[in-house]
Amino acid sequence: MIVGYNPEDKVLLAVDCIIFGFDNEDLKVLLVKRDFEPEKGKWSLIGGFLKTEETLDDAAQRILHKLTGMDDIYMEQFYTWSEINRDPAERTISTSYYAIINIEEHNEKLIEYHNAKWFSLSSAPSLIFDHNEMLSKATRRLRRRTSISPIGFGLLPEKFTMRQLQKLYESILDKKLDKRNFVNKIKSMDILIKLNEKDMTSSTKGSYLYIFDQEKYDAKQSNDFYLKL
Repeated sequence: MIVGYNPEDKVLLAVDCIIFGFDNEDLKVLLVKRDFEPEKGKWSLIGGFLKTEETLDDAAQRILHKLTGMDDIYMEQFYTWSEINRDPAERTISTSYYAIINIEEHNEKLIEYHNAKWFSLSSAPSLIFDHNEMLSKATRRLRRRTSISPIGFGLLPEKFTMRQLQKLYESILDKKLDKRNFVNKIKSMDILIKLNEKDMTSSTKGSYLYIFDQEKYDAKQSNDFYLKL
C-alpha cells in the first residue's frame, strides 16, 4: 500500500542566513532584533520562510537582498536543523546559509529599517532558539573555507592593503599571525596585483594597495589555494 500525502505531516521550512562582514579591523555578524513572539525583543539571525515558488537558494537570495540591498553576494548552504522542538511556535525545519559581504557596500538604511545591527563575533549577544549553534557552525565553516579558497576577499573592498588582508585572516581564524610569514605565503600564491597606489591613512609613508586577480586564480590548473597559517 502506498501512503498518500497527509496534511498532518506538513511542516514549515525556514531559511536562516548568517551574514558575515569585515570593517577592516574585526569580523562581524549581522543580527536583527525580533519584533514578534515568541522571543520578541531578543536578537536573532536573519531568516524567513520558503515560498511555494522558490528554491532554497532563491529564498536565501531574497532574504539577503531585502536586508542589505545587495544582489551579488557569496553564500553557501551548510546545514539543516530539524530538532522537533527547535521553534516553540510551530514545527519548523530550517536550512541555514552563511554569506559574506563587504560592509562598506551594503545599504545602511535597510539595516536600520529592519532593526539590524553589526556585532563583533567576540561580543555577539545570546540568540534565540538554536541560532547560537548556527552561528558557531557557520563560523567554523567559514574558517575552513577561507583556508582552502579565496572567498575571504569578498569581505574586503576592491583595493586593500596587506595589513587589511592580514587583519581579516586574523579575525576569521581568531589568532595572531606572523606578518613576514603571512606576506610571504600570500605573495607565493601569485594571485594579487600590486597597484601603484597607496593608502595614506595608516602611516605617513602609506601602504601599497592590492587587488585580487580572479582571472589569474581561475587560470591556475588546480585552482590551488591552501593557506596553512
